[in-house]
Amino acid sequence: MRLENKVAVVTGAGSGMGKQIALLYAKEGAKVAVSDINLDAANATVEEIKAAGGIAIAVSANVAIEEDIQNLIDTTVQNYGTLDILVNNAGIMDNFEPAGDILDENWERVFAVNTTSVMRATRKVLPIFLEKVSGVIINVASAGGLQGARAGAAYTASKHAVVGFTKNTGFMYAQKGIRCNAIAPGGVETNISASMTNVNPFGMGRVQPGLGVNPRVGKAEEVANVALFLASEESSFVNGTVITADAGWTAF
Repeated sequence: MRLENKVAVVTGAGSGMGKQIALLYAKEGAKVAVSDINLDAANATVEEIKAAGGIAIAVSANVAIEEDIQNLIDTTVQNYGTLDILVNNAGIMDNFEPAGDILDENWERVFAVNTTSVMRATRKVLPIFLEKVSGVIINVASAGGLQGARAGAAYTASKHAVVGFTKNTGFMYAQKGIRCNAIAPGGVETNISASMTNVNPFGMGRVQPGLGVNPRVGKAEEVANVALFLASEESSFVNGTVITADAGWTAF
């Protein structure tokens, strides 16, 4: 029970990596607030946790909306009394657009979900963590946040920003008992492709050769194991950094 008596919030936990993180955290003893824009999906995750003997609640949240983030954290604290772990997992893809084809509204949408939400959720939990002199923040970045051609320009920039924000936050609060790290997954079997609506042929054509050197596609459970390590005391000396989980894809 590596997370016994801990309280965790996981965004985007109705499916994919977020769901597997929530399931694993609950299995390891955490009380989990399962957040997703799709409340039915969040409820399904909660039912799965409860069926296995775990403790969880579902909270509907569109992480692009400040009020939803406020409500998510407030609801968690109201139900469980505190918060120990924040996992900023919710994210969307772009359509592989290069810079010349980006529309302002698409850029702003990708950044709102992938980057601004991370800042806002972190900002919201910090008073709680500072008072406790303890807390863990885990941001799900991407191999696209480390390299230049794993997605389009908007997604790539948004995830690079998450990496920078993670490092800054980890360093700034290192002496306050707070750790902030990121996971950079490679290709993982999730439904994030559903957020792509009109793939840019030029951008995809430029990205395509790199897909050929990807050793394999990962499973959401594999990323969840990394998230468990980062949330537990086993990673007490790990802070302000990014753990890449991509089977070696970015090593090429």
